[in-house]
Amino acid sequence: MASVGIVGAGTAGLHLGLQLVQAGIPVTIYTNRTADEVGSGRLTNSVAHHAVTIDHEDRLGVNHWPVAEFGYDSHHHYFGLPDPIVFRGDFARRSRAVDYRIYQPTLMADFEDRGGKIEIRDVDVPDLQGLSERHDLLTVASGKFTLGQFFGPAVGRTPLPGPLRRLQVGLWTGIAPNDPKGVSIAASPGNGDLLEIPIYSFQGHVTALLFENVPGGELEKLVDVKHDDDPKAFRDMVLEVLRTHYPLTYARVDEAAFGLTDPKDLLQGEFTPTLRNDYAQLDNGKYVLAVGDIHSTLDPIVGQGANSASASAQVVGDAVLEDPNFDLRFMQKVADRRRNRVEAAFDWSNLMAGPPPAHLFQLVGAMAGDQELLNEFTWNFNYPDRQWDILATPERTAAAIARSAASKGAPARA
Repeated sequence: MASVGIVGAGTAGLHLGLQLVQAGIPVTIYTNRTADEVGSGRLTNSVAHHAVTIDHEDRLGVNHWPVAEFGYDSHHHYFGLPDPIVFRGDFARRSRAVDYRIYQPTLMADFEDRGGKIEIRDVDVPDLQGLSERHDLLTVASGKFTLGQFFGPAVGRTPLPGPLRRLQVGLWTGIAPNDPKGVSIAASPGNGDLLEIPIYSFQGHVTALLFENVPGGELEKLVDVKHDDDPKAFRDMVLEVLRTHYPLTYARVDEAAFGLTDPKDLLQGEFTPTLRNDYAQLDNGKYVLAVGDIHSTLDPIVGQGANSASASAQVVGDAVLEDPNFDLRFMQKVADRRRNRVEAAFDWSNLMAGPPPAHLFQLVGAMAGDQELLNEFTWNFNYPDRQWDILATPERTAAAIARSAASKGAPARA
């Protein structure tokens, strides 16, 4: 029976490991942090799982947070133009956000309870060959920078020159939820965007504020000012940004109750989105497969990172069960099967985080008056390949607008 090694215990590594142990395959996950260390650490993200990812969790038997209690229904959009645009798109089925310091340790326990092995050790490039000789297949699902360099930037893709956005995400109290419960996606043109996400954390149901700040813009201070230097000044700065740039969120703030849930519940920084090669060959002739963040590192502006990682892991898991011959042919099949979805999520995220093209504004204008098109756009957060079918070119966007308008017998809006 094939033995599989997985470097990294994030969404991709855990979902892949759980699928394989469910099928009776021996799996070892290598990670440099225990479940307790993950749970007691700093906030890592504000990731949401959409319905297709929750379906995958159901199949794996790890859906511990039912959407009836922990989910949300909608995306509430705000565009802070001279004449602001406000509209809401609804999901066909709910999405959900759970603090990864709760999520990942729970799945680590599930994995071990079902016979998987977790080995706590730091793994870097020099360790890969030795690990590959322990297992029939070695996969890397860690976001470690040096491991990413080992796989190298994807052939045929021009690497981005630097970060598209500078990021601040924190968990906050004192913000009333939207009605219906949902994520707010607000744009302050030229400055950045705010994603306001209902999330379950150690304090219960709280609000994640993810500020996506344009490099060189007015809101870079959200990344550069440090909370611990003056917590009150930091809180006041965030409040003023909400008041000035994101008024629909600010309108639901109770200033007396508004505050960061804990100093560890804050993350500030930047990174360059990167698409890497699917696999690499070691000196011993064996191949190593990239999965999750090490393969595709996404800006979080459209919340696709964990969902893309889960989908990629399922492709790998299905391939292992179907064809346990871990040669070049296997690597190529995996790459082909997941390419469309992974690259669509990457390209869509970059389009939304970069300077907005004219056809994106055309789609926004059309969605403001076309609920069916808006709901399609919202549901496509589950299917980034379908979203990219709409947004890849101006011609595709115009065709999607015309199609939706024609279905209702109305003229297309430019």
